[in-house]
Amino acid sequence: MGFSELLLEMTEINASDLHLKVGRPPCFRKDGRLKFSNFPTLTGNDTLSLAKQIIPERLRANFDNNMEIDFAFNFKDIGRFRVNIYRQRGFVGMSLRAVKMHITNISDLNLPNIINKLSEESRGLVLVTGTTGSGKSTTLAAMIDHINHTGGNHVITIEDPIEFVHTDDKCLIDQREIGIDTASYEEALRNVVRQDPDIVLIGEMRDLATVRAALTAAELGNLVFSTLHTIDAAETINRIIDFFPPHQQNQVRLMLASTLKGIVSQRLLPKLGEGLVPAVEVLVATATIRELITENKISHIKEAIEQGSYYGMQSFEQSLVDLYQNGHVTLDDAVAMAHNAHDFKLKLRQLGIEVSSLTQPMSSFEKDIVTNR
Repeated sequence: MGFSELLLEMTEINASDLHLKVGRPPCFRKDGRLKFSNFPTLTGNDTLSLAKQIIPERLRANFDNNMEIDFAFNFKDIGRFRVNIYRQRGFVGMSLRAVKMHITNISDLNLPNIINKLSEESRGLVLVTGTTGSGKSTTLAAMIDHINHTGGNHVITIEDPIEFVHTDDKCLIDQREIGIDTASYEEALRNVVRQDPDIVLIGEMRDLATVRAALTAAELGNLVFSTLHTIDAAETINRIIDFFPPHQQNQVRLMLASTLKGIVSQRLLPKLGEGLVPAVEVLVATATIRELITENKISHIKEAIEQGSYYGMQSFEQSLVDLYQNGHVTLDDAVAMAHNAHDFKLKLRQLGIEVSSLTQPMSSFEKDIVTNR
């Protein structure tokens, strides 16, 4: 069994991920769900041999010392993949994710139109958030691609590793990979202001130094894009502030309020028919949002988002309702993805959408709310 067979199968069935673990056959993730393949069960020698086929020479000592590595590579004519190789129970394990060679545009990703406008901001901080596998990198790639085809800017990306490769169109795009082109995020960000950027993409804000550098770059007049592993806008704002020690947090709120342009938080749902579709919460930094951040009233952010449709804002629940009403997802999947299933079902009933087949009958409290809506 070689990588060619595995990756060909992966691309033929349009799987997003491939997992290799000793004692089990190779496993594919398709449309968000795992399924074991018909390939033979893997042995320790199998996974070690497969790992040796693709680990770059420059990373072999790193893997021996640290027992896990992360990189991206192009495999012959099959495609580009992001790889994490690690050890589990003394054996080598692997997870590979397919990276689309063609960058899908914002519209074709079923993302809200406001994301185009966020891409066109001249300065400030734009964040794309979500759990692992929620499509953050794909959305960011679409935003950079939109910029590339519409404006004459110098774009610098700092990534670990580089996933989507951009070809210069109307922009000059420099892509720097940690470990190949720079030693670390911190080192790259320390020098990026001397490289005359208009736009800086930081693959992930993972520590205090990275967050501080991103806010500083945005304050200096750059448009900064980055990601966080947070599930919604309110959690994102709290996470950024919590990176800093308590005595600096008031100052950080002011800095964040002045630089933040928007937060796009997304989750992927099974799409009716085949594939996945994103449910997207969008925060736009209006005067109201900036005031809530400054005054540390983060708990009111969700309500402001739900009332901010004029500015292009939408909550997860509003996005889920829209996906269901437009026939993109099932009602069961929409309810399962909601922050609070009970509150979401009540919202559906208030909109006149029947949910009785999914749940127990309405309580008297719910009936009163629906009756008096």
